[in-house]
Amino acid sequence: MSSISLTDIDYLLTPKAIRDTTYRIYNMALDGETHFSVDESKVDACADYVLDVINKNYPTHNIPFHSRWGHFKVGEIDREALFDEKLVDLDPIDKARTKLDLVITSVLLDAGAGKIWKYKEGDNFFNRSEGLAVASYYMFLDGSFSSDKSLVADGKGLQELSKSSLEKAFQVSDDNPLVGVEGRLNLLKSLGKTVESNKEIFPKGRPGSLIDYLITKHGTTFEVSDILNAVLLGLGPIWPGRIDAHGVNLGDVWHYGPFGDDITVDTVVCFHKLSQWLTYSLVTPMIDAGLTITGAEKLTGLCEYRNGGLFLDFGVISLRDTDHYNHSHRPGSDLIIEWRALTLQLLDSVGELIQNKLNKSPSDFPLAKVLEGGTWWAGRKIAKEKREDGSSPLTLDSDGTVF
Repeated sequence: MSSISLTDIDYLLTPKAIRDTTYRIYNMALDGETHFSVDESKVDACADYVLDVINKNYPTHNIPFHSRWGHFKVGEIDREALFDEKLVDLDPIDKARTKLDLVITSVLLDAGAGKIWKYKEGDNFFNRSEGLAVASYYMFLDGSFSSDKSLVADGKGLQELSKSSLEKAFQVSDDNPLVGVEGRLNLLKSLGKTVESNKEIFPKGRPGSLIDYLITKHGTTFEVSDILNAVLLGLGPIWPGRIDAHGVNLGDVWHYGPFGDDITVDTVVCFHKLSQWLTYSLVTPMIDAGLTITGAEKLTGLCEYRNGGLFLDFGVISLRDTDHYNHSHRPGSDLIIEWRALTLQLLDSVGELIQNKLNKSPSDFPLAKVLEGGTWWAGRKIAKEKREDGSSPLTLDSDGTVF
């Protein structure tokens, strides 16, 4: 049973709740009460490993936010610039709407692709997040998310999307399987229903008209956390099988058994991974449209398998029972909840260390830059060092909606 109040809901949809709830698990891990042990003596060396990656990736430390836009440049092709060329006749706000249409649909298609899947573009093959980005980019260009095949995403077009069209666009076959096709499809269909029905947050019936809602509510100056709040409220209904309280779908919030049997504000753990990554991805198009947006440092890191894998592969955290490496784990399992919680807390620690090492303030060098410059790429680098296929150290039984 659930006994989460309306006040609790407001709290659970904040970065503070993410840090508070994951901190409880971190302390349990320090006390030996989770599936993982924590070796804090390795955190500084891990930060140095990340800093080395940052210095190689961005020697001048001029780092963009960790967002979907970086994936559109894979293969040394600036697809964002090519996309901009198609929008030259639009005014700044409508251009931002269209770029938000693209990036929202692309992010929602981004959960882990699996070890085998890849996307062919010309003579190049891309896998994982970059492959998903390129596939979704061309799907958008083809008008697949539009009711009239134009360069937008709208409620009707998203709801009419078919499994066969999604599989065709992502080049899915028996030899090229994609994890969680149904989950991805259902997310986009649910997005279509939501943007069509929620005219307050999506006044033009498009995902990108979230910008209109924000301008109406806050004017042309607001904080990144205001975007996150709009994303969490606006997109909450699309998430499948999650905790619902007073008709509000809490999204990436999970009941953690060791905290108690009933579902209350004290027994759940918040992550909001995709929502925060989406938020980071919305900032630049809004700034380009002339809006002033601050406060990125208030958001948290992202608890997905690259960042989590970094800490597990580096030995900052270790499984107490190594047999768990031999099994797949659902996102709602206690073990995965713990892994994600420890990841968030350690990203804060590593982020602070890197800020200090670079003599940067949190506002000058927020976690959005630490992630893009280093931790995500460091997680990929060490995974390749540990495993030839560069896969996650833990096997995830993904439904296509979380990681």
